[in-house]
Order: sequence, then structure tokens, then C-alpha cells
Amino acid sequence: MIRSILLILVGVSITAVLCFWAVVFSLLGAGENRIHKLARLWARILLSLSHIPVKIYGRHNVLIDGPQIFAANHQSDVDTLVALASVPVPFRWIAKKELFRIPLFGAAMRNAGYIPIDRRNHDSALKSMEEAAHIIRKGHSVMTFPEGTRSSDGTIQRFKQGTFHLAIQAGVPIIPITIIGTSAVMPKRSLKITPGEIRVIIDKPIDVSGYTIETRQQLIDEVRNTIVGNYRKYQISAGIHPNGRCTDTSRIDP
Repeated sequence: MIRSILLILVGVSITAVLCFWAVVFSLLGAGENRIHKLARLWARILLSLSHIPVKIYGRHNVLIDGPQIFAANHQSDVDTLVALASVPVPFRWIAKKELFRIPLFGAAMRNAGYIPIDRRNHDSALKSMEEAAHIIRKGHSVMTFPEGTRSSDGTIQRFKQGTFHLAIQAGVPIIPITIIGTSAVMPKRSLKITPGEIRVIIDKPIDVSGYTIETRQQLIDEVRNTIVGNYRKYQISAGIHPNGRCTDTSRIDP
């Protein structure tokens, strides 16, 4: 636990320094994509310091040109770092509004073009989705956690509709991202950081042109089933219990 506390203190210090420079660079005219690159650097530094290697499958499925929506499962605070480190193109986060209230950190997020959302306020959430649609029309990609919050037991929760409504309205593909292992590294509501390998599976883009707002549940099911299938495949091959903890430490490729 002492190691975890020291890592958190070092991580907070690094975060404060990089957020400060993100704000400075923005004031000097740096664009949102450059601030996002700084966020990727931040993620890689913290993962490296925490001895959390990330093994990525399917990076070639990310579209280099044109906007897309990334939809990832969410089990831990570490997921944010993993997503930043894994996706090779700039994107804009749709993130809970509370993060934007953190001094320096919130300012850095705003300067990177990230979008705050209050999922408990329907009207506010709709405005956030309208902002995301505007960003997509400008050619930017978006990253979401469609579960809306972290899973408390490592299982994949029900997906909310906003991400999929956005994809259908904007007419952009959805790329499912499966993040495996973060609930064992740092569970929800825990400050303990346990070193361990994370696996990320980036699936092929899903064309949304055949879906409508009325049939969006089918799209939700397709994306969620893809992520759940990847997650269960790894659980079976690596002996991981539903709470995310591994009973077999052998390295097995999914």
C-alpha cells in the first residue's frame, strides 16, 4: 500500500506539471491535437511508472482518415490512461463533468477539446451530445465509455444509448475497444495499484449506415456483444474470474 501511495503522489505531481504546460501551450496557440499528444505522453509516463504494460491487438483497425467513435468498456480509473496510450489518432473524450472541476486538470481537458457530460441531467447530456456531433462534423473522433461509469465487480454493464444515438445521427463508424485487466490493477474505489499487464483489443469499425434511431438497440447489442465476447474469451483462456482477478499468470494471446 505504501508503494501505491507513493505512486499516487508522484502521479499527481506529474499530472499537475503536464496540465500546467498544457494550459501554457494552449495560451501560446497550440491546437487541441497537440494538447491531446501531451495527454498521451502523460498516460504513457504514468503507466510506465506503475509497471503496467499494455499489449494492444488490432491497432490497424483504427481509421487514419476521417472521424470515428471509440466505445470502450470501463472498470477502473486506469482505463483512461490505457485508452490514451492505445489509440494512435487524436480524439475528444466525452467525460463526466466532475473531472472538469479539478484545478489545472479540468482546464487542460477543456484546452484539449474534451466534452463534459452530466449523465444525471437529461437536458445537459443532450447538449453535450450536440457538442460532440458538432466536433465530429469538424472531422474529429470521439472516445466514450458507454457504460457511463466504472464497473464495481469487473463485469460489463448495460450500455447507455447516447453513444449510439450520436453515431447514427453523425453517420460515423463505431470501433469497439475491449480493455482487459484494469479491474485487477486498480479496482473501483481502491487506491491500491497492483502491477500487471493490460490487454486492449481494437475491433474493426462497425458501419452504422444500416441502423436508424428506432433500431439503435440492435447496434448497442452488436457493440456490447463484441466487447463481452472478447472479454469472456480472455477470461476462459487465462482463468480470470468475473471480478477481473487472474488465477493463471501465463501469457495467452486472445
